[in-house]
Amino acid sequence: MRLGHFSLLDCLDEIEDPRKPSNGTLHDFREMLVIAICACLCDQDNCEDFALWAHYRIDWLKRFLVLKNGIPSALTFHRLFRALDPKRFEVFFRRWVGQFVPALPGQIAIDGKTIRGSADGDQKAAHIVSAFSTELGIAFGQERVGDKSNEITAIPELLEALYIKGCLISIDAMGCQKEIAGQIIAKGGDYLLMVKANQPGLLEQVSNAFIENRRANLPRFEQLEASHGRVVSQITWTAPVSAAIDPARWPNCKTLGMVASLRQVGGKTSNLEQRYYISSREMTPETLAHAVRAHWAVENKLHWMLDVNFGEDACTVTKDNAPEILSLIRRVVINLLARDLEAVREVVRLLLKTPMKDAEVAAALDVSSAQAKAWLQRLVDEGVIEKQKKPTGYIVKQSSLFE
Repeated sequence: MRLGHFSLLDCLDEIEDPRKPSNGTLHDFREMLVIAICACLCDQDNCEDFALWAHYRIDWLKRFLVLKNGIPSALTFHRLFRALDPKRFEVFFRRWVGQFVPALPGQIAIDGKTIRGSADGDQKAAHIVSAFSTELGIAFGQERVGDKSNEITAIPELLEALYIKGCLISIDAMGCQKEIAGQIIAKGGDYLLMVKANQPGLLEQVSNAFIENRRANLPRFEQLEASHGRVVSQITWTAPVSAAIDPARWPNCKTLGMVASLRQVGGKTSNLEQRYYISSREMTPETLAHAVRAHWAVENKLHWMLDVNFGEDACTVTKDNAPEILSLIRRVVINLLARDLEAVREVVRLLLKTPMKDAEVAAALDVSSAQAKAWLQRLVDEGVIEKQKKPTGYIVKQSSLFE
């Protein structure tokens, strides 16, 4: 596993400073972005937090930043974020992500989220559509929905910027559009689209394939999960595409799917929920069930983290490009955290095969000795590994903690 060779500062060269030198700029804008990312990693949520955090961490920051004129003020951070070009920041974001992401990330879930605190008078709250790797737990990119538009126009722009060949692209009912399906196929990907009443003709055609007397003869996959006082039972069926599905509208459509779910919480049972899907990939009931479940990682691992861990909805930055830039900074941090966890898991996988010294771990992962030592010490502190004397090296004690 190669963890990349470009530092954040290297990748930030993709971004142009939007400020005019004639205005007497005092602070390097790339250093300001690095400060913002580091502060966000340390649970700081807005420009005031960034400036205050940096003031108390200036000695540490000077280990890798020049900071010729000290720490920028909160207003300086805010002015920069308002002026930065989100498209250029997105180029930086994709380049940086691309250096440590495998060529084929499997399934990419696309979904939108509103930053509720960014509404200001007549100005609508910013709505961001994200592409999220369900297997790696990282964000690939985002696109802001125009004030007078919706996700239907933002999703194609996001897809155009991504390399999706060989990937399964899962989107909820808003993205169930013939143009989006065609774009995914044209770029070498496969689609998995939820079908709802916004496509009434398609919904009728798909649901007819799963009427009760037909379901009995279709393959099915049953699941029962119990956690946190909640029991969810789910049955998934798949059916071949019928002649009623127009191939001109839904290119390469190969699988129709239905998922029926019941939830029981505290002795109360919900109403039966039935959801329908179409896919250009041939899928069994089991693979469809796993893909549908994986799609919601964008809610559980991205949107939930943005609100609960980063306080995104509570952030009241509203002006110009600032909400979108802050949103991208949060996604950089989420990717850093996910990358670090995956690296630690890779260390455990290596040590499960054979005891290794820190220099051997560094060589196997193509990282510095200091980075390898930091990961190994973290695992020792967590009680996952221990250092043995003969043969010299680290061995795994409790791999289940990082599985």
